[in-house]
Amino acid sequence: MKNSILSLILAIAPLGAQAGDGLHLAGEPFIHDPSTIAFCDGKYYTFGTGGGGLISADGWTWKTGAVRPGRGAAPDVLKIGDRYLVAYSTTGGGLGGTHRGTVVTMWNKTLDPNSPDFKFTDPIVVAESTDDEDCDAIDAGLLLDPSTGRLWCSYGTYFGFIRIVELDPATGKRMEGNEAKNIAIDCEATDLIYRNGWYYLLGTHGTCCDGVNSTYNIVVGRSRNVTGPYLDNMGRDMLHGGGKMVVAAEGRGVGAGHFGRYIEADGVEKASFHWEADMDRGGYSTLAIRPLLWRNDWPVAGQLFKEGNYAVFSERRGYALELAVDFVRLQQQRGRWFQVDSTATRKKLPEQQLADVQGDWAKHADAEGNIPARIGDYMARPHQKWTITAVPEKEGYLGGLYYKIAIDGTDLALTADGPNVKVGKYTGQCIQLWRIEQCTDGTYRIMPRRTQCGGEINTTICLYSAGDSTPALAPFDMNSDNSKWNLRAY
Repeated sequence: MKNSILSLILAIAPLGAQAGDGLHLAGEPFIHDPSTIAFCDGKYYTFGTGGGGLISADGWTWKTGAVRPGRGAAPDVLKIGDRYLVAYSTTGGGLGGTHRGTVVTMWNKTLDPNSPDFKFTDPIVVAESTDDEDCDAIDAGLLLDPSTGRLWCSYGTYFGFIRIVELDPATGKRMEGNEAKNIAIDCEATDLIYRNGWYYLLGTHGTCCDGVNSTYNIVVGRSRNVTGPYLDNMGRDMLHGGGKMVVAAEGRGVGAGHFGRYIEADGVEKASFHWEADMDRGGYSTLAIRPLLWRNDWPVAGQLFKEGNYAVFSERRGYALELAVDFVRLQQQRGRWFQVDSTATRKKLPEQQLADVQGDWAKHADAEGNIPARIGDYMARPHQKWTITAVPEKEGYLGGLYYKIAIDGTDLALTADGPNVKVGKYTGQCIQLWRIEQCTDGTYRIMPRRTQCGGEINTTICLYSAGDSTPALAPFDMNSDNSKWNLRAY
């Protein structure tokens, strides 16, 4: 049976760029001005301008179906306790030459329109602007301060100031006697977030609503106080036009706007926004999701993982994930160090090829043809080179697809095996599908879809460096380098 390992070494046919290009969510993710993504009863929701919004069962494939009464513009949603608070604008934005606008809030026990508990409360006005106002009451962004429990709402557009008001987290009403404060200019679609003692104001800068010619981009300032001042990385106040870039146009996505933050786990966060124009989808506005990284306490949009050829390194020590087979030496004619042949030094030495070593691998396989995985010194050898390929037919997770991780040039795939990992013939089993997500520090967590066939979808167990030579499966811990990996394309 061990000799059958030779029959498993098959060429891998790459998928098309669409599957793993990192740009497109699946389904019909068409939306403008999306709210922060919310999770309710096993599904993801985001709301947009004009009422309604999108729903996803896995975070990758989206469809219409979210329900929000009142139509209006640029909503946001926030879970407080066991209820969901939704804020939106009934008008405004300088539309029709007027600055008149109204921001309202309303509650619901659930976001599932098919639930018997689905019923929005009557809208409550929390901010208004008049024709001659220097602020438009539109584009609400909600923050429940985790350090104080206080609730805040920012709003405004390019046509004046961005303002902040305090709301009552129990009722959604504006706190009595609270006066709005100006905190920024030259942006709109703001959102407030809190992290590590800093408050962040993310605003959308540039022009909107012009399709492929929109110049929207997302910028940020931060403050130790929720009411500002919000300064960028150069110390410029956002009230004077400052702002550090977070998300700009990318590839065939144009006009990044309406930022939202979603925390999946400690150390794993996502940024949601829309492209004003997705050039691969007719120039329509679509939802986008990216890893959210933090560098020197500044938010940075990361990249969705893309399929390709990689070496995989443990953050623990920097050793490489590899097939546990014998090391095969390369032949090199050598002389004494002081007897240098200047002609020989110009010769290019060949790299070790798969065909040079694969015949020796069978002796390491068990009766089913599986070979253990290992971590070792990286030497750019065939047993350390992995082809990572998207598997779009197997659904996905929030903002990403599952991947097959196979030894380059073969059909030998990384496989979850209870608390261990092994490498065996790829059959498309759920224990051979891997979730690859960038952590907030730029490293990656690598998680099997399931740790055993027939089990629950895995959301906590990751590829883990149990020692300097032993990969295993264990709970993800952002504070441990054992849980984190780096990937280098070759």
